[in-house]
Amino acid sequence: MTIANPLHVLGISGSLRKASYNTALLRAAAELMPAGMTLETFDLLPLPMFNQDAEKPFPEAVAEFRARVAQADALLIATPEYNSSVSGALKNAIDWASRSPQQPLNGKPVAMMGASTGNFGTLRAQLHLRQILTHVGALPLGKPEVLVARAEQVFDPVGNLTDATARGFLRDLLAALGKWIERVAPPGSSRPV
Repeated sequence: MTIANPLHVLGISGSLRKASYNTALLRAAAELMPAGMTLETFDLLPLPMFNQDAEKPFPEAVAEFRARVAQADALLIATPEYNSSVSGALKNAIDWASRSPQQPLNGKPVAMMGASTGNFGTLRAQLHLRQILTHVGALPLGKPEVLVARAEQVFDPVGNLTDATARGFLRDLLAALGKWIERVAPPGSSRPV
């Protein structure tokens, strides 16, 4: 990977909450991005609920989301765990991005992470997310896993990730994502050069 042609990652938080630990995890990822990688985020709040009757043409917010997914070299998804699964907002976004034409998730490298106040991080949500992404043709990174448990103890009151171990896991995930992108979507394949 070269600085002249950085790998562009689109970050998505599956939480709509203003003080979301998962959105804070994306902010920490932006700080820890390795050289040669950039991160921008997309807010899912403007996306309407998926409705097949409303997809021709796609609503403006959906069209923008799909374009940003298509332009990214990879996705970095921070998923909360709601009732042992992903949030409705995240599932809704995936449903919109999986529709024809183009299907921008098909062949897209994806890394997952998540933070929760429970003891298991977002283990069950990430298992479901991996299943959903695989079904729509995305290419989820297998390891390392970032499962931030007891999030209220690793973030400070303003949402900074202060735990050194969690920051190390996040650094490892981002480095692995860079290698995953180069492996499954190397320059000259689907990436613009």
